[in-house]
Amino acid sequence: MIKVGIVGGTGYTGVELLRLLAMHEQAEVVAITSRAEDGRRVDELFPNLRGHYQLAFSEPRVEELAGCDVVFFATPHNVAMNLVPQLLAAGTRVVDLSADYRLRDAQLWSRWYGEPHASPELLAEAVYGLPEVNRAAIAGARLVACPGCYPTAVQLGLIPLLAADLVDPAHLIASAASGVSGAGRQAKIDNLLSEVADSFKAYGVAGHRHLPEIEQGLGDVAGKPVQLTFVPHLLPMIRGIHATLFARLRGEPGDLQALYERHYADEPFVDVLPAGMLPQTRTVRGANRCQIAIAVPQQRDTVVVMSTIDNLVKGASGQAVQNMNIMLGLPEDSGLGQPGLLP
Repeated sequence: MIKVGIVGGTGYTGVELLRLLAMHEQAEVVAITSRAEDGRRVDELFPNLRGHYQLAFSEPRVEELAGCDVVFFATPHNVAMNLVPQLLAAGTRVVDLSADYRLRDAQLWSRWYGEPHASPELLAEAVYGLPEVNRAAIAGARLVACPGCYPTAVQLGLIPLLAADLVDPAHLIASAASGVSGAGRQAKIDNLLSEVADSFKAYGVAGHRHLPEIEQGLGDVAGKPVQLTFVPHLLPMIRGIHATLFARLRGEPGDLQALYERHYADEPFVDVLPAGMLPQTRTVRGANRCQIAIAVPQQRDTVVVMSTIDNLVKGASGQAVQNMNIMLGLPEDSGLGQPGLLP
């Protein structure tokens, strides 16, 4: 049985990890940390987990976490980068759901996150955990940086076009909308029900922290720098991301439907929908799945890709478990077979 530790178990990604790992036949959560909830039973805070866990939260102690085969960091940025070096030195493998190791450039990270990076020497070693691109590298990694939710939806939507060199990499546009759980489990006025209900708004238009992560990943696929105009929006719902992506075609693209179907033919968690069928956030709710559709409206020079994920599953905790499975040589879909929740 794989011994699992979770640092930061009281947020939305933490409880989602607990939900998914409860159904994982080869993994057991043996440690879960929270300074604020130290000593409190997990199922007291999260009654949906009654009967699945007997654990109580504890303060994060490296000596306890080092006894795990893998440790997930479900924390805000700047937590993992201070503890991960000690865990790696102890031989524990790490999947970080925060942004601490997603960018390879320490100065770029500091510019977007407003502080020096505490362990920049690990940035080159950390493997970016998008399995559809880096599966082989993930398998041998000690440290995996789990992608952000927007970056997952946007990259999976645009990668086939850039890999085939069919679009102008300097003129990419992503208009993406997320449910409020993407903002985390915190008390903020902007996230109150009366503030978000019956409304739809853009935010982070001048610059969102996920932008450099997306451009880095897409640039790796394109083999050259890319420029993305990225505008995120807040949806009046709990879960889900819908990304509408626009790219300028270089010429006659051929059969894009066939291109996407070939590109993702062997990917267990990417579903290219039949031509004419459009993705919806509700059909991926609760599932570790990205659904994609492609169109060239009015047969002009712009291709439109629509990509949907559950921001807490394929956009965070589900993808983290997928990475763990690959790292430890387990079946990639272990604990991740849930279909979307309807209605």
